[in-house]
Amino acid sequence: MVAGPPGSGKSTIGPLLAKHLGMEFRDSDDIIVARAGRAIADIFTEDGEPAFRALEEEIIAETLAEYDGVLSVGGGAVLAEGTRARLKAHLVVFLNVGFAAGVQRVGLSTARPLLAGVNPRATYRTLLEARLPVYREVATVEVDTDHRTPEEVVAAIAVALNKKLEKTQ
Repeated sequence: MVAGPPGSGKSTIGPLLAKHLGMEFRDSDDIIVARAGRAIADIFTEDGEPAFRALEEEIIAETLAEYDGVLSVGGGAVLAEGTRARLKAHLVVFLNVGFAAGVQRVGLSTARPLLAGVNPRATYRTLLEARLPVYREVATVEVDTDHRTPEEVVAAIAVALNKKLEKTQ
């Protein structure tokens, strides 16, 4: 599983990691959009964040129960206690991104509903600070994505996972 804040590279790293591991890839956000028939921003606007989070938790629970490939989960998915509990039963890669790199990557666009508003930079900083301990709680390994190409991140994940697996044997 791949988790991290907006801009950490989940949608880019996830498929590359899956290919590296010879596995399939799925993205929980894509599954949500397909099931709802609407963009995530529309779900947030029309139904509210609680409805989105409930759908997200349901889809992640279903996917984790039936799927053994690489799954990227939305940046806020780890906020749900049930999702955190389910993720702890899996290998989870936390893609950590610093504030400057994250802001540059997300572009603070309105396509990201949690960053819409008066001061998206401050909102992003608050989001990073609040979620960092939660990402670390579910992480098997943590990999910094700042100043690395996607390929370098995948290589760092492979090294970190191998070290983690060697320690458990």
